Amino acid sequence: VGLAAGFDKDGEVPGQMLGLGFGFVEVGTVTPKPQAGNPRPRLFRLVEDQAVINRMGFNNDGQSAVLTRLAARERGSGPDSSYRTGLVGVNIGANKDSRDRIADYVAGVEAMTPVADYLSVNISSPNTPGLRDLQSGGELVELLAAVRSARIVGGPPLFLKVAPDLADGDHERLSHAALDHGIDALIVANTTLARPPLKSRHASEQGGLSGAPLGPLALDQLRRFRAVVGGELPLIAVGGIASADDAWARILAGASLIQLYSAMVYQGPGIARRIARGLAERVKRDGYSSISEAVGRG
Repeated sequence: VGLAAGFDKDGEVPGQMLGLGFGFVEVGTVTPKPQAGNPRPRLFRLVEDQAVINRMGFNNDGQSAVLTRLAARERGSGPDSSYRTGLVGVNIGANKDSRDRIADYVAGVEAMTPVADYLSVNISSPNTPGLRDLQSGGELVELLAAVRSARIVGGPPLFLKVAPDLADGDHERLSHAALDHGIDALIVANTTLARPPLKSRHASEQGGLSGAPLGPLALDQLRRFRAVVGGELPLIAVGGIASADDAWARILAGASLIQLYSAMVYQGPGIARRIARGLAERVKRDGYSSISEAVGRG
């Protein structure tokens, strides 16, 4: 059970979150240069829907500051260095005003490799204008070729985080591009621009929707990617996961790992341990010897 990117944008508390029961924590999104993000207000709780809408815009302290914090942790001198169990991934992105966004991702790979247990290439946020264009055919191939060239032998695995707002044929195109360029896993999926029926007065706010209303769409996208890649490319499920039953459904649909964030807003950080215990119970109940044995068996 992992903590999705967006909570610890600047790598300030990954160890503490691991200490609260998450098996892995993804910090970021981190961009080469610091940036303030979009104007406020930019984050909205949709309490009646158990959801969140955000248009944060990759607000973060920049690579140098995050690198310094995570390097201190690696040396055992950081404020959270006592929490050593678990993995810390780094989600990398491009600056809003960048003239060469592909170069920003290359810089992210090169800068964060020494302190990351894995790197997540985020081209699916809806809150940086034009960013999702990098999911299109030619630009995607160019991006993946560039980040692949920037990798070092023995470096951290490289994941690709995709949007849930996809058309027919996108799943095959994205999957084949990822496989062709040595991507190690897909994270399915980011927030959505779609608006299912919502009760909250904030329902019309612009930005990416996460939380419970995203769940059915994210699960459908996971199944569609699994139908394309089978077991050839690991899938990490995120979006609308709030219980052990939600997590188990994603495992059975083909996810090897799950992440969450919005559910923690409403249920607190103890959710990680509750879901982990619930998954262990379901493995035993359904006669599997391990989580990995259940992946894709639904």
